[in-house]
Parts: sequence; C-alpha cells; structure tokens
Amino acid sequence: MNDPLAHLLDALDGVGGSWPVSAGGERLPIESLDETQLVAANDRLGRLRRHLDAVHARVASEIARHSRPELGPDGLAKKHGYRNPIALVAATTGTTNGDAARLVAVGEATAPRPTFSGEDAPARHPHVAAGLSSGSIGMPAAAAIIAMLDRVAMRCDREILDAAEQTLVQQAAGLTLDQLAKVIARAEAHLDPDGLEPKESELRADRALHIFERAGMLHLRATLDPETAAPIKTAIEALVSAEFRAQADALGGGAANGAGTEVSAEVSTVDGDEPAAASAPGSGQLRALSPADADAPRRTVPQMQADALVLLASHLLGCDHKDVPIEGATVVVRMTLEQLTEGTGAALIDGIDQPVSVATARRMAAGGGVIPCVLGSHGEILDWGREKRLFTRAQKLALAERDGGCAGCGLPPGMTKAHHIRWWARDAGPTDLDNGVLLCDSCHHRVHDNGWEIRIDGTGVTARVWLIPPRHVDPDCTPRLGGRARFDYAA
Repeated sequence: MNDPLAHLLDALDGVGGSWPVSAGGERLPIESLDETQLVAANDRLGRLRRHLDAVHARVASEIARHSRPELGPDGLAKKHGYRNPIALVAATTGTTNGDAARLVAVGEATAPRPTFSGEDAPARHPHVAAGLSSGSIGMPAAAAIIAMLDRVAMRCDREILDAAEQTLVQQAAGLTLDQLAKVIARAEAHLDPDGLEPKESELRADRALHIFERAGMLHLRATLDPETAAPIKTAIEALVSAEFRAQADALGGGAANGAGTEVSAEVSTVDGDEPAAASAPGSGQLRALSPADADAPRRTVPQMQADALVLLASHLLGCDHKDVPIEGATVVVRMTLEQLTEGTGAALIDGIDQPVSVATARRMAAGGGVIPCVLGSHGEILDWGREKRLFTRAQKLALAERDGGCAGCGLPPGMTKAHHIRWWARDAGPTDLDNGVLLCDSCHHRVHDNGWEIRIDGTGVTARVWLIPPRHVDPDCTPRLGGRARFDYAA
C-alpha cells in the first residue's frame, strides 16, 4: 500500500484505538498517563504527524497545480482571493509563507508526474516520496533533502544522485533536523566537491564582526566562515568545558572512578594536559576560568561564553608571548591521503558542520594550533602532525576520529570526555581504543544511570559504536548506531 491518505487514516486509528483507558472504559486524560504510556503516545503522534505531512504536501501541490499562472483569474488561489497558492496554504494553515512554499515544493517533488499518455510517471524524488508515504521521515526532513539534491542536480550524475537520495532518506529516520542538516552538508560536499572552494570564497568575503553600543551594553555580532570560526569556537568551548569541570570539582560533583565514571581533566577532548593553573597576565599561560562558589548565582552557557571571550582578549593584551595558544585546545582537520595528494574532495573540521575544501584544510594545517589527521584508504591514521609523540593525547585524538564527538548525541569533541566502557575499577577495563568512548556529561549519565550499554564493533578508528537501550526502554534491546557513523554521510 502506497496511498498516503490510507497511511494517515491507519495512523489516526492507531492513536485513538491504542489510547489507554480506565477500568470504566473511558480514555485517560494526558496528565494521568504513566511514563511508558507517554512515550508510546508520543511515538504514535509523531508517526501521525509525519503521515499528515505527506498528505498535506500532496494536497498543497495539487492546489499549486490548479493555481498555475497560465490559468489567470480562473486559478484556484485567485478564485479564493489569494495572490498565489503559497499564500492560500499559509493563510489556511496558519503558517509562514516559507513553510508553505516548502510544503508545496515537497508535494511537487514527490507526487507522480502526469504524462501526455495519461499515465503517471514516477515522482521526481521517488525515495523521498516513499519515505514520506511510509512515515519514516516528515516534511521538514524531506524539504531539506530535496533542496540539497536540486542544488547539485546539474553537476552530478543521475545514478549517483539517486543513490544519494536513497541513502539520505535511510539516514534521516530517527535524526533531529539539526542532526540531519550536518549529514546533508557532508553529502553535498561529497556530491559536489568542486563547489566547495567557490562557496568558501563567498563565505570568506561575507565574514564580518559588528561592534556597537546600545542601552549601555556593547554588542558583538559576528558572521564567520568555517576556517575563521574553527579556532574561535574551539577556544571558547575549551574554556567553558574546563569551567564546568572546575565547578563540579569545587562543588564536590566529580564522580570517583570506582563509581563507574572515568573523568579526565583535559581542557578539550583531545588533550591530556591538566587545566592551566591561574597565573598572572604576561606569564604566557592562560588563566583557567575560576569555579563559582556554592552560593554564587549560576551563570548561563551564553554568559560563560561571553566571559571566555573576555578572558581570551585579556590574556592577549597582558601576555608577553602573543603566539601561545590555549593550553590543550586543539583544532583537528581530517582528510584522506588521496585528497591531500590530489587536492580534491572535502575535509572536515571537528566541531564545524560545514565541510571545507582540501585547499582550505591544507592552509589551516600549515598554521599553528591545528593538527592535520590524514587517513589511509582503510581509515587508518597515517599522520597526526606534530602531536604523534604524545601517546595519551593520540589515544584521545583517535577516539575523536572514530566517534566524531559525543557518541550519543553528536556534540563536538571539545564538549566530551573519554570514558571506559568497561569500568576501570569495577571491571578492570583496559585503557585502549576498543574500551574507550567519547560522551558528553548528559549522555554519560544517561548511559550509566539508566542502564544503557555500549558495544564497539571492529577495531581502530573505523570501528562502529552501538548504544544498547535497557529493556524498560526497548524490550528487544535493539542496538542504536552512535558515533561518527550515525552523523556522517554514508556514501
């Protein structure tokens, strides 16, 4: 069955028919549902919403077809007093013109195309259409995939484009729209690597920092290209992460190894050094952000990021060694040996979603504070730049290469720590790559406190990380792909 309306009606029946009822046969109010019932209801409503998207997109495309410009005043939209079909859809659904335009575009791209013979030809994007119809993806994901495929369509072979569409639809299931955007950006770089350098030139030309005063506050508004942004983002995230750890230690929040938490005191994930001690300006060392005492007001993350920027500027003004980077903060740029030698393809920067050209990666690797990671054809690390001699740091770099950041949620490496899968004290777990994983604090607590398990398939940086839910979450304990493999484009 490939009828979107039939799928929608089935999903609607599923929501109503499976809603929990009382002993008297009355449907329970939402606030009376237990945790298991709430999760089940949310899953069914999510599926219903995705099926509703599929039907609404088809309806919107039909409205657009009946409102074609050549129909003039007899067009459907104009008959109902609207300038165009987008305005009609936006007004009648209470959404924005942009959302209505995406709905129409998705409908037109996924609806069967009528031919002169009267038969229907396949949809322009059949895999997206199938994903929408089955309910595995919703309209926002479909719109993002279609927009990217249409951008590269003139510069990419049709068979390759078709395979990419199928892959992206498969990967989109279960990802948030932000996570999918990261996958799509890498897919576009893979499909159209020659388009990266012209795009980067435009982005560099558009970089800007606006500074102005208003209502007693100094406002900074920056727009930065990936190459410019990488060291700034890495430095600020390193300082904020160090402060979170310092606060936890000051408040007694650090967990002992014996309790199952492997805590390392690195400033960033890929660094094994201790945080720099407080020192006077001009000493060549950057002062660590001071942990707040227990009674001090807790600052928000944006406030901590603002303080980190102030600290960087204060250090630069007072330091005799202007070229000293933040202790331990590392920008990693990765590419394959083939890309490095031939100068083609795309490279990735840890913490930055947008891929860059190999020319940009080469330029960054030539500067200070940046480590090039060059991979062989089988994914083995061929070169870690100047950092290879530091074994502990190299291990964490390798974990960052394998996991790409938090293996659970995909946060950048600078916001994660290396943890033992088999605990160091309880299980005598070894400190090696196959027993290590990068996790942010939130995912680490979720794994240890809620009974999740982690499995590593394979060896080295090409291994795959699997997160295994407990039975109260999934009775079948179906493994969920994590790490870089979940968020990278699976070409």
